[in-house]
Amino acid sequence: MEGKFEGTGDYIASKALRSAVDVAVAIQRPLLVKGEPGTGKTLLAEAVAASMKAPLIRWQVRSTTRAVEGLYHYDTVRRLHDSRFGDREVTDIAAYIDLGSLGRAFEAQERHVVLIDEIDKADLEFPNDLLHELDVMSFTIPETGRVVAARHRPVVIITSNNEKELPDAFLRRCVFHWIDFPDRELMSDIVQVHHPDIERELLAGALEAFYRLRSTAGLRKPPSTSELVDWISALRHSGIPAEQLLGAKLPFLGTLLKKEQDLAAIEGEGRRRG
Repeated sequence: MEGKFEGTGDYIASKALRSAVDVAVAIQRPLLVKGEPGTGKTLLAEAVAASMKAPLIRWQVRSTTRAVEGLYHYDTVRRLHDSRFGDREVTDIAAYIDLGSLGRAFEAQERHVVLIDEIDKADLEFPNDLLHELDVMSFTIPETGRVVAARHRPVVIITSNNEKELPDAFLRRCVFHWIDFPDRELMSDIVQVHHPDIERELLAGALEAFYRLRSTAGLRKPPSTSELVDWISALRHSGIPAEQLLGAKLPFLGTLLKKEQDLAAIEGEGRRRG
């Protein structure tokens, strides 16, 4: 197995996640990662690219995205415009074809990392339409007959928010990993990446309050890692002492909770305890 993934200075990965990355790279399969928002699914691809010193190509999937867009795009509108109003030669169809995210990675002179972000937002057939290309790492452009084959097999990382079930045939071709929400020890390491000089008492108090808040039943959107990091920034900027985090009423609650129902529930609970 080539150099193992250890995370980066900016991305702290669990042992299980590091192992999943290593396995996917070693057996040359896409890595499919799921997990609740804020667990670093998208940032993982950036960290893997940085660790491998490889360029990153990001393919952001939307509800209207078609699989072929990741391979190539035939700009028929531009060709029609040139045929009607321009003076350039339009018989060369190849001049109107641009490679998509996967196509560019296939033709690159060096190995790339490709992030297919939020694959579950697309149509149900989207994953199946990529099966062949992800298997053989090549495709043909029908308009020109050109075969685009990978010079270097890219590392493919796919994220999903579980909005739709992915087809079994697609899942069989992936290494799957569920990113667990960080425990306190791992979260402490993550926070110290962003706040390397944080006071020990403030860190302990913030983590205690954060996990207490996350354990509240019925929250529509529990606070995530990025919100904790922002909350600590607000606490430090305002000079809030660690002791103030022990009470029922937390400062800057709107930095942690982003749903009005959650804010109302927690603030109401704080008043009752107070």
